[in-house]
Amino acid sequence: MEAERLADIMGADFYAGVPDSQLKALCNYLMDQYGISSRHHVIAANEGNCTALAAGYHLATGKIPVVYMQNSGEGNIINPVASLLSRKVYAIPMIFIIGWRGEPGVHDEPQHIYQGEVTLRLLEDMDIPYFVIGKETTGEEVRSAMNGFHKNLEDGRAVAFVIRKGALTYDGKVLYENQNKMIREEIIRHIADISGDDPIVSTTGKASRELFEIREKNGRGHKYDFLTVGSMGHSSSIALGIALQKPETRIWCVDGDGALLMHMGSMAVLGANAPRNMIHVVINNGAHETVGGMPTVACDMDLAGIAKACGYKSAVSVDNFEDLDRELEAAKNRKELSFIEAKCAMGARSDLGRPTSTPLENKKMFMEYLRDMCE
Repeated sequence: MEAERLADIMGADFYAGVPDSQLKALCNYLMDQYGISSRHHVIAANEGNCTALAAGYHLATGKIPVVYMQNSGEGNIINPVASLLSRKVYAIPMIFIIGWRGEPGVHDEPQHIYQGEVTLRLLEDMDIPYFVIGKETTGEEVRSAMNGFHKNLEDGRAVAFVIRKGALTYDGKVLYENQNKMIREEIIRHIADISGDDPIVSTTGKASRELFEIREKNGRGHKYDFLTVGSMGHSSSIALGIALQKPETRIWCVDGDGALLMHMGSMAVLGANAPRNMIHVVINNGAHETVGGMPTVACDMDLAGIAKACGYKSAVSVDNFEDLDRELEAAKNRKELSFIEAKCAMGARSDLGRPTSTPLENKKMFMEYLRDMCE
């Protein structure tokens, strides 16, 4: 069904969310309608953040907000659903629109398989009534479901619409771009060259896919890299956990701006621990590019300043390859916790592949390499 018709049935004038590829039609419609308007539409840092924003909207207006997300975000909403929205606490009504990645019987990437299996079960456990929308679902069926949800919402309950692959469409065209010049894949190639035999932890999405293909092209193998195929926002914490246990081994983390924002408190923990053997590189294109290119707020942030305030010993921002190479080399030789923001353009190769090894195979190779290099 058309995204605009779904929005009409929802009848809401406030949306908060984290973009998802299966909700791209809805995200593009909202960008066309509102952009990122503080009164009508907010792309937030994570799904719990969205839920709290929407709760504030309800407190201020008495109206029903909509929160959209990929089903991987269900984990982030469990706490506010249970301890804020619940009828046993504040009884705050809300409509969730959830992209169903990894739906059983539908091919998807490894990180989505289990999440897809438990998507509906988690909603049931959170006492959230739901309606599933597929390609064949009619607008009348959705409106009927919405009418049925009115009593739940009046009683202060949350409800959900779960969106199957290809269920939403939108004919409008939204252009997402920035003015940066560096290309992410080339940035990662420079990191891989300069890091040598050092282990790298890379964030979820296209960054890990590009690192995998760079290793393939160079014929170096994949034992050096832990490709975080899911767990958005947690790569730097994984890298910290490794760095603390392997103090004589230099650990690199290749992160993204959307991931950094999602669990930004990890920067404070990193700074407090200040491992001398870790380099944190954030590739910032100001976008959730892997799921469609919708913007983050990171383009207008002083990420290096935030890193310094969190306790990183060195923090810089670069926007060209000459400065990038200089700062990568300096960080490699510094032996202090270092932060490098690399500002980059949006876009990736249309023929970008996916890792051919499984996550379990990746983990095994990476752990064996860490063990062998430290013996």
